[in-house]
Amino acid sequence: MRTALWVVLPYLALASFVGGHVWRYRYDAFGWTTRSSQLLESRLLRLGSPLFHVGILLVAGGHVVGLLVPASWTDALGVSEGVYHKASLTLGTIAGVMTVVGLGILVYRRRTTGAVFRVTTRNDKAMYVLLGAVLLAGLGTTVLTNALGHPHDYRQTVSPYLRSVLTLGPDVHRIDAAPWGFQLHVALAWLLIGVWPYTRLVHVFSAPLGYLTRPYVVYRSRDTSPTGARGPRRGWEPVRLPEQHR
Repeated sequence: MRTALWVVLPYLALASFVGGHVWRYRYDAFGWTTRSSQLLESRLLRLGSPLFHVGILLVAGGHVVGLLVPASWTDALGVSEGVYHKASLTLGTIAGVMTVVGLGILVYRRRTTGAVFRVTTRNDKAMYVLLGAVLLAGLGTTVLTNALGHPHDYRQTVSPYLRSVLTLGPDVHRIDAAPWGFQLHVALAWLLIGVWPYTRLVHVFSAPLGYLTRPYVVYRSRDTSPTGARGPRRGWEPVRLPEQHR
C-alpha cells in the first residue's frame, strides 16, 4: 500500500501530466481553452476570478520555494527557520484563504447562474471537487496544526520526499513521518496532477504570444446599401446648391 501510494501513484501522475499535455496539444488543440463564460455572467466573475487567480499564483510560488528549495539554501541566505516559518505561515494563510474564497465564489456562480450551469460539464464538476479538496486539505492542515500549537516542519518530511521523487529515488520514510493531514494533501495533489491535462486547467500553460506578432485586425462596417455596393462617402460628395441659391 505504501509503495502504491507514494511511489506508483506519483510516477503515474507525472507520466499522465506530461503525456496528457502532449496528446491534448496534438489532438485537441481547439479544446485547449477555459471555455470562458464571461458573457453569461460577469458580476460574480469580477469578484471571484481575481481572488482565485492571484491566490493560486501565490500558493504555487510558496509551494515552489517550500518544496523545492532546501532549508540549507535559505539558511545560507541568512533567513532563519523562525523567520521563514512566520513568513510562510502568514503569506500561505492569506494566499490560501484568497484561493478558497475565490473558488467558492466561482463554484457558487456556476451553480446558481442558470446559463453558466448549463455549460458546466461533468468534467468541470469533478475538477472543482478535486481542486477544492486539495486546497482545503492544504489550508486546513497548515492552519490547524499551527492553531493547536504543534506546527509541523514539512521541509523535513514532505519537501525531501518530493525532491526524492523528482530525482527518481523516492524516500517513502520521509512522507511516512509527516502527519496524516499532510499525507492526505500530498495524495490528493498527485491525483490532481494526474488528471490535470484532461480538464480546463490546461489553460495555465497557455500564453497569447501570437498577439505580439500577428497582423492588425481590420474592422469594416456592414454594407447596408440595397444594391450591395457602397455609396460614396458624404465627406467627398460635391456640394450642390439649390436652384434658388445659384
